[in-house]
Amino acid sequence: MALNRARIAVDAMGGDYAPDEIVAGALRAQDELGVEVLLVGDPAAIEASLQRHDRSPEDVQIIASEGAVEMHEEALTGIKRKPNASINVAMSLVKQGEADGVVSAGHSGASMASALLRLGRLSGIDRPAIGAVFPTMNPDRSVLILDVGAIVDCRPKFLEQFALLGTAYSQYVLGRDEPRVGLLNIGEEACKGNELALRTYELLQNHPRIPFVGNAEGRDVLSGDFDVIVCDGFVGNVLLKFAEAVGNILLQLCQDELLQGLDERDLVHVMPNLKRLKQRIDYVEHGGGLLLGVAGVCVIGHGSSHAMTIFNAVRLAKEAVDNRVIERIQEKHLVEQ
Repeated sequence: MALNRARIAVDAMGGDYAPDEIVAGALRAQDELGVEVLLVGDPAAIEASLQRHDRSPEDVQIIASEGAVEMHEEALTGIKRKPNASINVAMSLVKQGEADGVVSAGHSGASMASALLRLGRLSGIDRPAIGAVFPTMNPDRSVLILDVGAIVDCRPKFLEQFALLGTAYSQYVLGRDEPRVGLLNIGEEACKGNELALRTYELLQNHPRIPFVGNAEGRDVLSGDFDVIVCDGFVGNVLLKFAEAVGNILLQLCQDELLQGLDERDLVHVMPNLKRLKQRIDYVEHGGGLLLGVAGVCVIGHGSSHAMTIFNAVRLAKEAVDNRVIERIQEKHLVEQ
């Protein structure tokens, strides 16, 4: 495999708008990001989609698969019953060294189950976590929240492992030499929270390789005071979807209120600022979450992903590949052996 050009397997059959939006986003990523995209799915459906985008099958590599795990199917049952489903074939490409990472906007549970069965867990990791990058009040700092939906019922040691994984990602992808790690809680004091929070606080505080700075309340999440915040997947998923809703509402309010009464000359000055605002707060710009803790790069996108979201999901996978996140976690022994 070429060292300078990541190869990303994209599940072309996963998502509410597959394959057209998936294909469009993947093609744009290949054109603009310098990656090689492998579209995994039904060749006839993918080729028809390429035609609708005025592109040729020669423009991208197509990997044949059979069917997809539908959203109504139980994850583990679905991937076992359909061994040649698009998500399984995409994961196998990474396992066999034919791709560097996977992007899927399909059944998130199936994506996680397939990654665990085909790629396996990193040494010392009991459960993987989905990490999502949020904007903060500081335009130069983002915060990584994990878990945002992989494991809804967590033990303290799972959260401890999430903190280790988040520390590595923050260092090697977000560029934080000494990430500030926090535990999502109902108060700043060490004595606050439920049993899970209390026991996790003690583990994080005493861990020599976790730069833990204390509890983070809900109002602190987007403050820029933390680089990594850990929580169980139930709370994290609620937080993620609430933040997405707030972002959408804020963008709509800006369009409804701030643009009223402006003429064309005013719009020339205002629109670049609104575009930058959208890039900071719109979840579409972030592409999804990286499944951390498995032995391969896997990005899980939103089921409602359109082309721009897929483009950014491929960008996220490329960043993880280029920064050798999986290898560095293992090399630096950030995960207990």
